[in-house]
Amino acid sequence: MPHFTVFKGAQDGAPKKSTTQKPDQLVEDQVLVRVTASGVCGTDLHFLTHDMVLGHEGVGVVESVGPDTNCGHCHECISGEEIFCAERAMYSEANLDQGSFASGAVWREAFLHPIPDGITDEAAAPLQCGGATVFTALYDVKPNEVVGIMGVGGLGHLAIQFAAKMGCRVVVLSGTDSKRAQALELGAHKFVAMKDADTKELASLWPLSRLLVTTSAQPAWDTLLPMMAPKSRIYPLSVSEGNLVIPYMPLISKGITVQGSLVATRTVHREMLHFAAVHGVRPVIQTFPMTEEGIKEALDKLDKGKVQYRAVLVLQ
Repeated sequence: MPHFTVFKGAQDGAPKKSTTQKPDQLVEDQVLVRVTASGVCGTDLHFLTHDMVLGHEGVGVVESVGPDTNCGHCHECISGEEIFCAERAMYSEANLDQGSFASGAVWREAFLHPIPDGITDEAAAPLQCGGATVFTALYDVKPNEVVGIMGVGGLGHLAIQFAAKMGCRVVVLSGTDSKRAQALELGAHKFVAMKDADTKELASLWPLSRLLVTTSAQPAWDTLLPMMAPKSRIYPLSVSEGNLVIPYMPLISKGITVQGSLVATRTVHREMLHFAAVHGVRPVIQTFPMTEEGIKEALDKLDKGKVQYRAVLVLQ
């Protein structure tokens, strides 16, 4: 059982030597430190008459550690950007023995998020990635900012709702006119069928201050860049193979930023869930049973682009 000398305050104001004992086994991220030096602060004077161990400016040597140490303390983690931590556990790279296609799992409590009242489990599920992804590109948006959403699919239909509820002017760019009615119903202010659009129609649009590209295929950048406002931002959000190729001079002449974006940090993720709960942002879903047959059917429809707009597996 570790024990060490401590110095406590006392009623007479004179520090008293004492002993503290701790259990043998360190748990979680506990660390046993051998103190080698301690600063003395004016705050210590306030507690000289209290029955407590004094000092809070310690330096020492780590002698033993618990099983969960050395996690969550790098620069990225302590600055709230844990999604960029070098030790992050990425989907397909870690925890290969468990996932959400399952009847259970074991995860760290600090990385779980309470689902707000009013959102069903089925509606909450797509928000955990799709909702978090588009919200990350929008959480710092200003009201009345012009936001372009390219694609009305699994990501795009959520982005339209979030941007509209945030008070933005939402311009939806889609391949054809087939999704116009639903895009406007979700909150879009303008809808452009890019296949049939002419130069005059595109020139009449509000300049886009940011553009969320949610389509899997790369867009026609030569057509899109003239629609962007000076100092605007482009967020390529869908995962695609190959290189991102954008015309050089239009990017420079307008000072356009192409911003890489991952899923939300924990802070932004929780903001997203509460925002969705309060403002009624909900995914359009199709449910399937969480069985071999149900999973196969959901994945087949997703692969063929026949899911409108998010597939959700429900445990039977």
